[in-house]
Amino acid sequence: MSVSIFPLMVYSFINSVTPGPNNIMLASSGVNFGFRRTIPHFLGVYLGFLIMLAIVCFGLGQIFTQVPILQSVMKYLGSAYLLYLAWRIFNAGEAASTKAGKPLSFLEAALFQYINPKAWILASTIPSLFTSGSEITALDIAFLVGGHAAVSFPAVLVWVILGTQLRRLLSSPKSRKIFNAVMASLLVFTVIMILVD
Repeated sequence: MSVSIFPLMVYSFINSVTPGPNNIMLASSGVNFGFRRTIPHFLGVYLGFLIMLAIVCFGLGQIFTQVPILQSVMKYLGSAYLLYLAWRIFNAGEAASTKAGKPLSFLEAALFQYINPKAWILASTIPSLFTSGSEITALDIAFLVGGHAAVSFPAVLVWVILGTQLRRLLSSPKSRKIFNAVMASLLVFTVIMILVD
């Protein structure tokens, strides 16, 4: 095995627990829809990224270095989708019958990973930083994905729990609307940071 497992787990935990598009959306979902209804969203983020990481480790992520235009396409697609999600968060207090009143599904959250710039950066750096040697073996990939999986599960789940705890404090429609506006603004700020990078 040529994987530096402990540094990988520290790096993965820090990158998974820090604020980013996924964590902002999970906390917002926890506030607006509660723990149980946010679980499909959480599992979509968690498993969607692990599949992405495996794909990158197997070398399929190299297409982005061979076809640079794809990076720009993903950047703009991801930014547009983040703006749409910001709109959904902003309107999450609306009636449950509207599209804005529904949490992200497992599939929506999983597919979002593939246009999430932060997810691509993390997935592409893990194999290059934490393996030694020119070739990554299947065992290396198992340790990379497994090591990340072990620490990212609690790191990301904490955002769902945070949101559900805030739900109790934000019981009035006005306070929840303010919270949604702040979280939507954070996503818009994220898009600005992505586009000026």
